[in-house]
Amino acid sequence: MITQAIDSVRNPPKVLVENKLSFAGPESELSIYDTYQQAEKVKLQSDQLLFCAMVTGKKVMHSTLDNFHGEFLPHESFIMAPGSSVEIDFPIAQISQPTTCLAIEISSERVQQVSAMLNQQQPLNQAFGHWQYDNKLVHTHHNRETQSVLNRIVHIYTENHPDRSAMVALAVSELTIRLLHQQTREFILAFSQQEPDHNGLNAAINQIELHLNESLSIDELARISCMSRTKFFHEFKVHLGCSPMVYQLQSRLKKAGKLLKQGQQITQTCFALGFTNTSHFSRCFKKFYGISPRQYKERYLTRLA
Repeated sequence: MITQAIDSVRNPPKVLVENKLSFAGPESELSIYDTYQQAEKVKLQSDQLLFCAMVTGKKVMHSTLDNFHGEFLPHESFIMAPGSSVEIDFPIAQISQPTTCLAIEISSERVQQVSAMLNQQQPLNQAFGHWQYDNKLVHTHHNRETQSVLNRIVHIYTENHPDRSAMVALAVSELTIRLLHQQTREFILAFSQQEPDHNGLNAAINQIELHLNESLSIDELARISCMSRTKFFHEFKVHLGCSPMVYQLQSRLKKAGKLLKQGQQITQTCFALGFTNTSHFSRCFKKFYGISPRQYKERYLTRLA
């Protein structure tokens, strides 16, 4: 577990707010930030892309550049663009339960190298442009695969392995690829909603989104996209980073999270989104969000109370 790896390298704090422990790597750096007391408007700035992941506790992030003000919780990612800055509040930090966050600084050169590799090996449809980092703040829930990469990065950075540098480079490249896929997916989804008839992939994605509670028919999606079944599968995975079935499940779970935040009942949410039983829904939800639907709902309803 990531908390065990952090505990193994954590030293007594030198400061109580944003106590920093750093590990250098090729074109990257891992920092572990611990805060042991409540604080407000603590500034954070980075010259490079900064991928932050909450481990424990809660931060409230403020960015005037992107007009963002919101909570940052475990199992979420907060990605800062190069040269940007934020102010952070720590509402619940304490000595016995510090607020802990990972921050992985990735050089612009590494991001450009990864983008160039993707553009060469699996170019996007011309309608979607090119693989590139969109220079903006990103705040999102990260999935189980991204959490696994973060766990691996912490272990690699903190162990004294003879191939440590090469392993760090590979893991950071994978994290960058996942960020590029996420941003590209968001762009394609927005594009498909605005212009569903622009191309076959847009039409298929829009069909999935409009019928989240229904079983997928790959043959029907291939027909809508005007592609063969094999071609459709290939194009979908290149552009969305996963199969249509996984994409639909992730979209269902994202919508489930929104509905639970609004106070909808767990059982009602489960069946409204096409899950056949609550046990299966709960297992999928916990894998995706890291906590059960009930814990997720209580987290947000308690915050609003």
